[in-house]
Amino acid sequence: MRFEQLEQFVALGLLRHFRQAAEQTQISTSALTRSIQTLETELGYELVTRSTRSVKLTQAGELFLDFAKNTLNELEQIKHRAFQSINGTEEKKLVIGYTTTTSSIVPITCGEFLSQYPHIKIEMQLQNKTELHRKLLQGEIDISVCSQIVNSIGSDIQLPDQLILFCSKQHPLANKSDISKKELESYPMFSCFSQSKQVQSMLNEVIDSLNKVSTIKVGSIDQVMAGLEKSDHFAIAGIEHTSSVAENHNLIQLKTNNDISHEQLIVQTSQQIEAGEHVDHLLSLINKVSKA
Repeated sequence: MRFEQLEQFVALGLLRHFRQAAEQTQISTSALTRSIQTLETELGYELVTRSTRSVKLTQAGELFLDFAKNTLNELEQIKHRAFQSINGTEEKKLVIGYTTTTSSIVPITCGEFLSQYPHIKIEMQLQNKTELHRKLLQGEIDISVCSQIVNSIGSDIQLPDQLILFCSKQHPLANKSDISKKELESYPMFSCFSQSKQVQSMLNEVIDSLNKVSTIKVGSIDQVMAGLEKSDHFAIAGIEHTSSVAENHNLIQLKTNNDISHEQLIVQTSQQIEAGEHVDHLLSLINKVSKA
């Protein structure tokens, strides 16, 4: 049994198609068929059931697929450790997640980066914004690149789409569609905690722009909602609290002016990323390519 056979079986198990699996492993369809037959002979049981339209794994085949994937993963880890031991250095790798809206930026940037840092491995992952945010928080990706709509509450107030402003339905701002910065500055403000470092950073920036840093009161979403019902405060929070605000019949989310909204590139790094010249250079390239 050879590692090549395991790779070929994994490809077949994932694609469930002989021709596609053969193309992926760069052998002929007949050679792949012989390889699977040889595996079945060595193991003493069938791994696949074949038909004219599809390939299905037997119960034994499903178990062997897990074994093959685990074995290949262990092989990659051993090769990685051997590389480090022989070269006396750790191979560097960066994982970049991006959305379809930034697909014209990230691949070009990574290509230019690799021409200058060929010893660093780059893995690109195309994700939707929700999954991108989750992976960044979990440390599964090092850098995330996406775009966001920046809405305007009024002509001089911009709000990232990860944030919301809300108040009591009895508040003077409740039904206004164009609110000035001066109007917001005249009312006291609450803020909700966010578990996301990036969202909390956005909250801090907006709070600072409204000159509320020294006077703002911060609490949980329940504390803030209770406080709004008994005062002339308005509040700011991350979009994770949108449903809580919507379910409270005494509160209303302040309207945004969609006519003056625009997209903004958002580049974020994981807390676990190892800082270095290569990371700074990649971030600089992303910014450069986005403006080109």
